[in-house]
Amino acid sequence: MLSITPQQDSDLQDIETLLDECFGNDRQVKTVYKLRQDVASIRELGFVIREEGQLKASLQFWPVMIRSHNGRKWPALLLGPIAVKASKQGQGYGIALMEYALERAHELGHERVILVGDEPYYRRVGFSRDLAVDLLLPGPVNYKRVLARELVPGAMKDVAGVIQSAK
Repeated sequence: MLSITPQQDSDLQDIETLLDECFGNDRQVKTVYKLRQDVASIRELGFVIREEGQLKASLQFWPVMIRSHNGRKWPALLLGPIAVKASKQGQGYGIALMEYALERAHELGHERVILVGDEPYYRRVGFSRDLAVDLLLPGPVNYKRVLARELVPGAMKDVAGVIQSAK
């Protein structure tokens, strides 16, 4: 069984190193990273997996807002980045982190989660393109990869608009 623990301040450098290994050090130019600029991750939803003191996987969430053209808005979580050490990929670390963190997000009262990723993988933890078809991002993105999950049934009903930073 994997030991999932809350992310600590002392983990931040190891997390950055892992993110560089998984996504490259130019990852900050992606549209989803712009949603994270100048906004703190949600501390109580940051988790890591360590083995023998070494970071093997991490997951963070960020607050975002979905704003419609008529001014209506819905708070949401942006899942990611999720990173798993190359030697541990395919062994359930990512899925375990997401299942744990999504349950915790639900317990904390969050209703909806957005991410950009491959649907066949993220469908395993309840994400769907169908729930995100009316969502836009403020920059270039492959919209087939914009996914959503309801933590509360019906939370994505009639939700449509641009995903923006919560700042």
